[in-house]
Amino acid sequence: MKILPYLFILSLFFSKASAQSKSFNIVDFGAKSGLQFSNSKAIQKTIDAASKAGGRVIIPSGQFVTGPIQLKSNVELYLSDDAELLGTVNRLDYGKQRVSALIYAKAQHNIAITGKGTINGRGAEVVKNLLLLLHQGILTDETWVVKRPSESNRPRLIAFSNCEDVSIKNVTMKNSAGWVQDFVNCNRLYIDSVTVESTVYWNNDGIDIVNSKNVRITNCNIDAADDGICLKSEGSPGICENIFVANCIIRSSASGFKLGTGSYGGFKNIKVRNITVYNTYRSAIALEAVDGGFIDGVDIEGVTAKYTGNAIFIRLGHRNKTSEYSSIKNIRIAKLKADIPNAKPDAGYPLEGPLPKVPPHNLLPASITGIPNHFVENVILEDIEITYGGGASEKVAHIPLDKLDSVVENEAGYPEFSMFGELPAWGFYVRHAKGISFKNIKLGYKTSDFRHALVFDDVSSINIDGLQIEKGENPHQIILKKTEKVSIKNLKLPFNTKDAVKELP
Repeated sequence: MKILPYLFILSLFFSKASAQSKSFNIVDFGAKSGLQFSNSKAIQKTIDAASKAGGRVIIPSGQFVTGPIQLKSNVELYLSDDAELLGTVNRLDYGKQRVSALIYAKAQHNIAITGKGTINGRGAEVVKNLLLLLHQGILTDETWVVKRPSESNRPRLIAFSNCEDVSIKNVTMKNSAGWVQDFVNCNRLYIDSVTVESTVYWNNDGIDIVNSKNVRITNCNIDAADDGICLKSEGSPGICENIFVANCIIRSSASGFKLGTGSYGGFKNIKVRNITVYNTYRSAIALEAVDGGFIDGVDIEGVTAKYTGNAIFIRLGHRNKTSEYSSIKNIRIAKLKADIPNAKPDAGYPLEGPLPKVPPHNLLPASITGIPNHFVENVILEDIEITYGGGASEKVAHIPLDKLDSVVENEAGYPEFSMFGELPAWGFYVRHAKGISFKNIKLGYKTSDFRHALVFDDVSSINIDGLQIEKGENPHQIILKKTEKVSIKNLKLPFNTKDAVKELP
């Protein structure tokens, strides 16, 4: 992948630059440790001085409170081992009309945040102050009365836009009131060995990459109440291109690794290697194009999903109001092992995922779904093992074979694996797709499930080679409805039956 050598050079650049550049300690510019002091002006003066000369701004050991600060070109913000940069808890310090992030940068280059210290947004305290200001009428918000204060009223921890040659390394980021890290229209971004601990309020994605290219995210440990690592294409639509994610551990009360939901532009050349997703409410892997954009070229290999709500969710929808339709093609997911419990995977965490707003349903399968006349194309799943909790009951919900059309299309619905309600399969559900390959797939469940293992509906060019189904109470393991060009070989079923594969008109 062409992106990798360049980003390796980029990492070397930052390590050499920090060793050779001049250091600027914020204490020398008037900063004071302690919760009673505000250091916004002192830290900004230090950054301004470092930007002129090119150098490192040092946050020394201790607690330093600050309001929003702007990172500038040729500056490395370095947090010493025992340093904690604390966001002010006064919501008005972040701006009245347009909220600012705690650390922001616009159209800058050669910038970095490094060191083993901590950036703590104190998001719970910020929101508490925000609610007070809203009740007093000092601030306004369109959504807080019916739901919660909007994201535009809650400061992010880091927000960089239109920046080049960015490095974020080793730091711990905690307790954001909104998204933890937001990178928009950035080029050559390197995030390594970052720890995210942010579960104190809603909409606090661990890492958001928006319309950016040449990005490398490695060795990160993320615990977020919202999506762990999320790629988006929104705002002024662009594309996310040349993205590499590897060796990350993710816990989320939403999805682990996700493309979308914002999908107005597109996603191209996305590679993921060796990630662990655990105790995650929604999907370990979610690939979603629903706003008229495209997904083309996603290669994911090496996923361990422990106690997650869903293993794989691939969705082409039509949420946008225009005549443009999304497209999804050329997807490969390999060497994935998942444990899907018949329980709420994030139960007990500070902010749990919401209960589905759909009729009662049994445990849901992995799914690949397009919409009528708009197909998910060319998906390869290989070396996949998924174990479900089982426990399905016809008393909860049941879709017989002559009622498969009763599964709602929900073309404009918010994309998530529960968006269809009950599904007729326990292992995989595939609808409106072309060119689907299953290679060396192993499916099983722990307790009983009366449904079919796999259901294909309006799917052409199906290639199944090496499918093992460990358990099965239904004599019809594979359902083919309105399918063509089907190749099935090397089946291993719990019992032999000529009706294992059933074709429907």
